[in-house]
Amino acid sequence: MNNKALWIANPLAIHTNTHEDCRGGLVIRNGKIIETLAAGQHPTHFDEKFDASQHVVIPGLINTHHHFYQTLTRALPAALNKELFPWLQTLYPVWAGLEPEMLHQATRLALTELLLSGCTTAADHHYLFPQTFPNAIDVQVQAAQEVGIRVTLTRGSMSLGKDNGGLPPQHVVQTEDEIMADSERLISLYHDASEGSMVQIALAPCSPFSVTRDIMIASAELAQKHHVRLHTHLAETLDEEAFCEKMFGLRTVDYLESVNWLNNRTWLAHGIHFDASEIQRLGRAGVGICHCPSSNMMLASGICPVKDLEAAGSPVGIGVDGSASNDCSNLIQEARQAMYLQRLKYGSSNVTHKDALRWATQGSAAVLGRADVGTLAVGKQADLALFTLDELRFSGSHDPLAALLLCGAHKADYVMVAGQWKVQHGEIPGLDIRQLRASHQHAANALAAKALA
Repeated sequence: MNNKALWIANPLAIHTNTHEDCRGGLVIRNGKIIETLAAGQHPTHFDEKFDASQHVVIPGLINTHHHFYQTLTRALPAALNKELFPWLQTLYPVWAGLEPEMLHQATRLALTELLLSGCTTAADHHYLFPQTFPNAIDVQVQAAQEVGIRVTLTRGSMSLGKDNGGLPPQHVVQTEDEIMADSERLISLYHDASEGSMVQIALAPCSPFSVTRDIMIASAELAQKHHVRLHTHLAETLDEEAFCEKMFGLRTVDYLESVNWLNNRTWLAHGIHFDASEIQRLGRAGVGICHCPSSNMMLASGICPVKDLEAAGSPVGIGVDGSASNDCSNLIQEARQAMYLQRLKYGSSNVTHKDALRWATQGSAAVLGRADVGTLAVGKQADLALFTLDELRFSGSHDPLAALLLCGAHKADYVMVAGQWKVQHGEIPGLDIRQLRASHQHAANALAAKALA
């Protein structure tokens, strides 16, 4: 931890998610923001100065839903041009061949890609545990520590296979005893609920069409016992809604309530197909929603009713979703996509660039249950993303903050996590990115070859 006071001085523009005038910048020490400065102000004390006069400064972006392993199956020919259920049925047999080194490379690459886009905290939903590879989350913890980004790693699960009316093949499902024992182990080993923590664990049965009611109920009980969060896919497609009604005799929100998940410990991926009364119930309960615009467009799933959910009381964040349904892990681009997709639903005058940035920072922090990140204010963690506007795409722009999204920023110049620079001049110091890409592509090729063998 650096006990020297660093002044991020006089940014070109700054978005804090507060009403403070911070045009003079921020002072950071020991991984936290210790002072904010209005235009023209100087710090009471500083040891080092970073000239931010050419940078747009925002809170570190927060990704609330991903599947890191899916970076290995981007643009896979067999899965192109399909909707969710047939897309999953095509990919399940491929993903079943996942091996520890493949997941390590996939996690490192996904986190690196996110970090370079300005992301400082990332949640992953890993639900794939082949019988030969039960310790997937341990592999992810190691990879996250290597990259140096904050993570919420969710212990996903699939327990409802095709033989019992579910969607996934039997050889990728686990028993309730296996799932709950490993969940308890991971919470005990890795979950850090303290302020500024780098690793948190959540419990994440995959979806209504891949887990039993029993595993949902058991997960809710374990989450309450250990004060960890709950995560699942819900209301992503009309096919899922029909599955719930046929399998359980309930719509998705009724199903959620029936398994004791309708509370503020829960956040849901997608949340598209809710009716007005369901939105009100979710809001009253404080259930968080992760909006995944690119994935929803790629799979033609629909549009999340973000503003209605927020108005009802649900925190809303942004997620890139899996890199087999988004095909990239770039969170600043995802914020832009969210802005445009929500404008399509609510009108161009009702969704602003500040809304999208808030969803990707403060909103996402609330979705993950974190009060220490997502905002630039005294006492918050020093997680920052700094962007320059020196590419051709920005030439002629007048409002620097609006230009960040409207002109399509895609790569941060500097990124700080817990007061430490993780990206400098658009690169991660010490990382051989060509070697990372080569190792990752080798793993991707090997996984695809296994499926064809």
